[in-house]
Amino acid sequence: MKTYMARPDEIQRQWWLVDAADKVVGRLASDIAVILMGKHHPIYTPHVDTGDYVVVVNVDKIVFTGNKWDRKQYTWYTGYPGQKSESAAERKAKKPELILSEAVRRMLPKNKLATQMLSKLKIYVGPEHPHQAQNPKPKELGVK
Repeated sequence: MKTYMARPDEIQRQWWLVDAADKVVGRLASDIAVILMGKHHPIYTPHVDTGDYVVVVNVDKIVFTGNKWDRKQYTWYTGYPGQKSESAAERKAKKPELILSEAVRRMLPKNKLATQMLSKLKIYVGPEHPHQAQNPKPKELGVK
């Protein structure tokens, strides 16, 4: 019995279109991370990027469960003493696409391959996107 290992030149990538309106952030992010890693393909190989492209639209209509809009804090280090922080509601007002991209980034593996996987994620605030030529297929993600 031999184990199949995918090679980068054998991979056929697809484009998926996901509508994030009224979807829960964590459930949607975990489904997107699986597609970016390529775990939905039978040829999944951990050390090769076998994932597909994902275009997410209407990210400004994404939702959290419970009181996370007020209680969830995003913190980051600026290089100066102390940390900067903001709530999820403040981040949604400034850059709503950052909420989903950070959630997906933290669900990917922590290595150099994750940067390559994350570059296949395209997030847009409104219903329009510039990837019509790739003919992305609609896919329903983030549902129970």
